[in-house]
Amino acid sequence: MTRRVVLATHNEHKVHELQQILAGAAADLDLEVVSMAAFPEVGEIPETEVTFAGNARLKAEHVARTTATPALADDSGLAVDVLGGAPGIFSARWSGQHGGQDLPRAEKDRRNLQLLLDQLADVPDEHRRAAFRCAAVLAVPGGATVVSEGLAPGVIARAPVGENGFGYDPIFVPDGGTRSLAEYTDEEKNAISHRGRAFRGMVPLLREHLV
Repeated sequence: MTRRVVLATHNEHKVHELQQILAGAAADLDLEVVSMAAFPEVGEIPETEVTFAGNARLKAEHVARTTATPALADDSGLAVDVLGGAPGIFSARWSGQHGGQDLPRAEKDRRNLQLLLDQLADVPDEHRRAAFRCAAVLAVPGGATVVSEGLAPGVIARAPVGENGFGYDPIFVPDGGTRSLAEYTDEEKNAISHRGRAFRGMVPLLREHLV
């Protein structure tokens, strides 16, 4: 019998990425992976925890409880060594709330990215180490809540390059590469990304708790 799992995010870029990452597992485990668009009664969920895992757990458990459906959530962000791990959990709102303006996501991304580049303008190349981090959480109504984490190390470039991806992808060059993540194809990115690693680690947990 097909089981439904809801992705606890309103970010359509992330929904697309996660559906790609989970496509093989969904087919193997007979899972239907749906977005929050299937549950309009669930609004935005404030991220009030101080860790990626804490925020992901908060979102997954809230959506699972509200929809009576197993929920997958993640919280992820960019941790820059010279900034002591910032932006971290504040990655999506690093440049602030913009005076309460409801800006398009692409504009928020642009402002966040530009602020980070400005902050690192005088930092030499050898000190521009960073990593994308992700915590993925599965919450089952009346059942378990489990966590899988992923890490993708790299460096911060000096200017954005590439049109694919979103967020900080245009200024992040993964270890062993010469291109920004925004120059990778979806398949290339998913193979090495923090989110890809976290959700591939989630597959045996899906098998254990949903099948």
